[in-house]
Amino acid sequence: MNKDEKLKIHTDTSSDLPGLWGLSERVLRRFKGLAFFLTLLPLVFIYIFCLAVALSPGVFLFEFIGPYLTDAPMWMAVMAYSLAIAISYVMFGVTLVFVVPLMNFLIPFKVKECRGNWYSLQVIPWYYHNALTQLVRYTVLDMMTPTPVTMMFYKMMGMKMGKNCIINTTNISDPCLIELGDYVTIGGSATIFAHYGQGGYLIIGRTKIGDYSTVGLKASIMGNVTVGKKCMIHPHAVLLPKTHVADGETV
Repeated sequence: MNKDEKLKIHTDTSSDLPGLWGLSERVLRRFKGLAFFLTLLPLVFIYIFCLAVALSPGVFLFEFIGPYLTDAPMWMAVMAYSLAIAISYVMFGVTLVFVVPLMNFLIPFKVKECRGNWYSLQVIPWYYHNALTQLVRYTVLDMMTPTPVTMMFYKMMGMKMGKNCIINTTNISDPCLIELGDYVTIGGSATIFAHYGQGGYLIIGRTKIGDYSTVGLKASIMGNVTVGKKCMIHPHAVLLPKTHVADGETV
């Protein structure tokens, strides 16, 4: 790709899509900042809704115990409210783990494998999917890892997972495009995602890890990577896009 072609990726405002979709994408590319702001603005309201629903059990608990503590001694009220705060936080985390996948399911557009400009209609579902994933990751998921709750959350977000897998990391993006076989072990702080950026393009491609494979501590597996069965990925190893690890291989 020569210099002019690279520049065209960032400056081209045309679209290959027909009809209204094509018009929308041309507007998106012509007015990048404003158009993307408006396109992703619904995420703010989705975040607010998810957080509000997750917080509601705790608020209900406070409303419930409040009348009983009106005439209670101070030490008893302090202990009761402190206990209520702790319980409310646990309820918040558990509720959020279920509410976010539900919102992800209800969003009408789904993530698909693609290659295109960062300012394309086809990548918008990718933004939404990962934004919802990160909402849980950066609030409560670290404290639930590597419990079965982590595996359950990623399954609800669309990750295909075989039996008896262990995931000891929250550094995961694009869960709906990640496939784990049976008895796969993902080590602590490993990073796995199903996309990569290159030459001005965003490429979204499935990442697959075969049966009985192990991914070591802080290893990184990028988009469009296939790891075979019974493989060992050493700690801190990096698998670049399009890497194929054969069955039984150690990297």
